[in-house]
Amino acid sequence: MHLPYYLGLLENSEKQLTEAFEYVANHHHDEPDIEQMCQKLSAWSREHHGKVQGFVEKYSEEKSNEPSKLKRDLFAEPRSSSLALLRDLHDLWLLVQEVQLCWVVIQQAALGLRDEELKACYAFCSARTKRQAEWLLSRIKQAAPQTLLVAE
Repeated sequence: MHLPYYLGLLENSEKQLTEAFEYVANHHHDEPDIEQMCQKLSAWSREHHGKVQGFVEKYSEEKSNEPSKLKRDLFAEPRSSSLALLRDLHDLWLLVQEVQLCWVVIQQAALGLRDEELKACYAFCSARTKRQAEWLLSRIKQAAPQTLLVAE
């Protein structure tokens, strides 16, 4: 069974997303809505990470190291231009998309296993992940014109 692999990938991705939201909140504290929302969305991902850990333990046959070896080049170095916020939101959106896709894969496994607890976890967490993506996309749309069209 390869479910433990995807659970590990999801767990790692939620952890990275938590850290990325915290990073953006700390680096863009001059934007009150960014700081507050990123802190809130980080807390959601932290909670999701905790929920997934129980399923990693439940379905773990042998621990796969591959998910923990994944390295992100996103947020590789601090950005300081007016483009920084837009690029950081873009990177967050990419991470959220990875998490969202992992949840879709996990849902299919939950359906196949008839695991009601995993299905409920999927429903709760994937709905929040969708909201994370929607907020990021709307904030990107808001920031893009000013960032791309107005000279520094």
